[in-house]
Amino acid sequence: QVQLVESGGGSVQAGGSLTLACTYTMEYRMGWFRQAPGKEREGVAVIYYDGRTTYADSVKGRFTISKENAKNTLYLQMNSLKLEDTAMYYCAASSRRWPQFIPASYEYWGQGTQVTVSS
Repeated sequence: QVQLVESGGGSVQAGGSLTLACTYTMEYRMGWFRQAPGKEREGVAVIYYDGRTTYADSVKGRFTISKENAKNTLYLQMNSLKLEDTAMYYCAASSRRWPQFIPASYEYWGQGTQVTVSS
């Protein structure tokens, strides 16, 4: 089965940076999602088959998704972090060629890594 393992989460002060990584065992369309306490899971950034990317409006200009195929690793570089970015971040994979930017389109999930932004 597809296995996804996230790493790189932690605690950071507002305005700081973190880079998350996700290693995977099979190549699919990949993305990052997050879920804050009391809120539904939402898309953060995804990368498609042709290399195009989609970002949530709330993170545009601050986050960058990238993939290093030779290392089977997906990254999420997060800059200028805000308190509102605090959430559990999940790496996800979809077998769909053009998945929708919603959790339901992604069938494989990692266990998550916590990102906490403090003042």
